[in-house]
Order: sequence, then structure tokens, then C-alpha cells
Amino acid sequence: MSQSFAITVVGGGLMGHGIALVFARCGHRVIVQDPDESVLESLRDRVQTSLEHLGCQSAEIESTLRNISTEHTLKTAVKSADFVFEAAPENLALKQSLFADIESSAPTECVLASNTSVIPITSIMEKLSNKQRAVGTHWWNPPHLVPLVEVIRTQWTNTETVESTYELLKTAGKSPVRVEKDVPGFIGNRLQHALWREAISLVENGICSADDVDTVVKASFGRRLAVLGPLENADLVGTDLTLAIHEQVLHDLECSPSPSPLLEKLVESEKLGMKSGEGFQQWGSSQAAQTTAKVSKHLLQLEKILK
Repeated sequence: MSQSFAITVVGGGLMGHGIALVFARCGHRVIVQDPDESVLESLRDRVQTSLEHLGCQSAEIESTLRNISTEHTLKTAVKSADFVFEAAPENLALKQSLFADIESSAPTECVLASNTSVIPITSIMEKLSNKQRAVGTHWWNPPHLVPLVEVIRTQWTNTETVESTYELLKTAGKSPVRVEKDVPGFIGNRLQHALWREAISLVENGICSADDVDTVVKASFGRRLAVLGPLENADLVGTDLTLAIHEQVLHDLECSPSPSPLLEKLVESEKLGMKSGEGFQQWGSSQAAQTTAKVSKHLLQLEKILK
């Protein structure tokens, strides 16, 4: 890294601690602000545990932790920041309120970034006085294991803000992409939920079980997605074959603009997935823990393989 920045992460929870870890690990000075003292008190232990799971040695853990400090007061946390990354709960009014306070206290040249997966960046930033320096950064959970960060431009965001944020993320070891229009779901969630809509439809229409849907994805095209994206794959098989397949199948794919009645019924019945013990499938506490651990282990191994 050629330059060290002062970075403030607003929110020290699951996403915030991972974002702070990423920047502190590569030498930036990071302040984590949270109004909950218990969150701040546990932050260093959570960062250390995450670094240990990454296989970091004690020297790297110690140097990373030295780069992280905590602050209860928002005004103090942002007063000297070069970049502010907000990682508060998914609540529009809360995020708007936070950015009003951040804008009034942060340096005028500071980049203001919101981490959200569902709320339009335009809505979050529309009340700011200087909207040109505001940008969206959609990190994926867990942020220290998943490389992607989507950098979202609003109608007001200037190119300098997008590029400086992109370069910061790239030098921190992430895989940033530019989202040139602030559309719902950005890129990743639009792709992911297009797949989920069809997956739910297959179960809803009695074509296969939920378990079979997941097996098909995990035992076929899912295995190559980490190294071969869908458009790369279209070129691999040929755009002519891709067109021929689309002519045969697209008319029959689920295209409802509304959520699935099956999904709505599950939620109404409080079958909320792992947290309630049942969703599309049954989940015991040990099975849920094993699945979560398996995902983390897979992400760690995949990172080593792809380096």
C-alpha cells in the first residue's frame, strides 16, 4: 500500500467489524464508532478471532489491532476522516440521520460511503448538501472473506469519488466493481434473486424438492461459478448455442414481478429458515451451525486456491 488513510467505520457489528479488519490489516488507521459500548468493548476480540480464522500469525494480528481504535461519539470519530463507511442497520431514516450528522462533522473532502444491500443509495444521500462526495459500497457478508464490493454511483456522485473509493478497495485486496446506475439490488442481488425466484418456482410448481434444487446448483454450474462467470460461460459454449437455449426456455421461466405465494406463506407461518428451525427445509440447531461453519471453511479454502 502506497498511502495510509484515516478511515471511520460507523457501526461495529457483524459488517462493521469485518470492514474495519480489511482496512486495518493493510495499514490504514481505522476508527470504529458505535453508540453501544458493549459492541465497542467486544470489537477487538471479534477482530482477533476473525484474523485467527484467516490463519494470520500473531505479528499480523497485533499490527492489525494496533491500527484499530474505537469511539463512542460520532462527531469525534469522523472529524479527521478521509473516508467514512457507514455500516448501520438497514433502516432508511437511521442512515439519513447518521449522514446528516456525519456531513456536519467530517472534513469537506471526506468521501461518504453507505453499506447497504437493499436501500437505494439515492434515497440515503438525497438530503445531503454535497451529494457529489457520497457513494454506495455494498460489501458482502462476511466482508473479510468475500472479495466483492459494489461501488454504486448516484445521479450526483462525481467520478473522483467513485474512482478514489474503487482504488482504496482494490489496494485493500477487495474485488470492487462499478455500478454506474443506482438500481434496486445493484448487480449481485439482482443476479442472486433472479436465481432464487426460479428456484422457489420449481418447488412451488411441484417440479422438484427444495433439497434437489440446492443439489443441482451445488453439484453442477455452482462448482464453476467462482472461476467462470455466466457471460464467460456463454462465450465458452458459444453465443449461438446460448441464443438457441434461450429461444427454447426463457418463455417458460418464472417472471412474476411479485414475491412467490409459497415464500409469503412460509413467512406468514413464521417458518423463517434457520432462525426458526424451518423454512424451505428443516433445520436443527446443530445442522444450522454445521452449515454456517461449512460456508466459512469453504470461503477460506477458496481464497487460498484462487490466490
